[in-house]
Amino acid sequence: MAGDDEQGGDGANGVKPKAAWRKGTGKPGYGKPSYGRPPDGKKPGYRPGGRGPAPRRDPRNAPEDGVAVIYGWHPGLEALRNSRRRIRKLIATENAVNRLTAELGTLPVTPELVAPREIDRLLTPDAVHQGIYIEADPLDHPGGIDGLGADALVLVLDQITDPHNVGAILRSAAAFGVTAIVTTARHSPAATGVLAKSASGGLEHVPFITVRNLGDALQRLGERGFYRIGLDSEGAEDFDALTPRLPLALVLGAEGKGLRQRTRACCDVVARLEMPGVIKSLNVSNAAAVTLHTLTRKLVRGSAAS
Repeated sequence: MAGDDEQGGDGANGVKPKAAWRKGTGKPGYGKPSYGRPPDGKKPGYRPGGRGPAPRRDPRNAPEDGVAVIYGWHPGLEALRNSRRRIRKLIATENAVNRLTAELGTLPVTPELVAPREIDRLLTPDAVHQGIYIEADPLDHPGGIDGLGADALVLVLDQITDPHNVGAILRSAAAFGVTAIVTTARHSPAATGVLAKSASGGLEHVPFITVRNLGDALQRLGERGFYRIGLDSEGAEDFDALTPRLPLALVLGAEGKGLRQRTRACCDVVARLEMPGVIKSLNVSNAAAVTLHTLTRKLVRGSAAS
């Protein structure tokens, strides 16, 4: 039998939950406040306990297909600093332009000065733009896989679709000197927007190589002498016991699904990170950071020994 809380009555401590407006009813209910019909005298879009409606994104101002959207202080600063990045449009607040000019001197494009709310309309309500919005051409690694050198360290992403995760991986990749990231056009986020923001400027330092088929790309990497290490919590080998060498491809799978069967088959070894605690796996972006730290130390020691 359901308790009082489940029936909408008094809570376990005898205190009624705070009233909220039920969606579409205009009547008091219980639980988390939601959008709905406002009380009399309130403007449409009223949110109980909130600060009013967030500006809606204006679809008329959406960028063209294939254009990279970059917003926020660190991503924007690094994009403007990158001579290889072709900037199409810079929209910014006066304060942001003053900060950028103090940091960079002359800006590569003339900014369009706007109020913060105008940038709000270009982005989703939860985007933290810090007064900077950029539209630019995407960055790609010249020459693709065949353009990678004998000292290359690449990350291969097997259907990792969350832009926050890919952005965090990209940030770690920039910190540890990764040459490029290999991913597919499908089942992967575009190198723009949320991904660029999560990467905190890393997008300007680690180019993407987009391939049609990941298995074929891994086979091509093998033909070019890459040591291909798949990372999986149930991998047969202990990652710490490996002796890595360059060129090297570290292959990461999506959370939950892990590496797909053909991806595994195209790796030279599938290894796991040994965890001393009760949880034996990490978020994929955390696993990437830990592995890259261990990997780069091993590679430095290996080159010093040779």
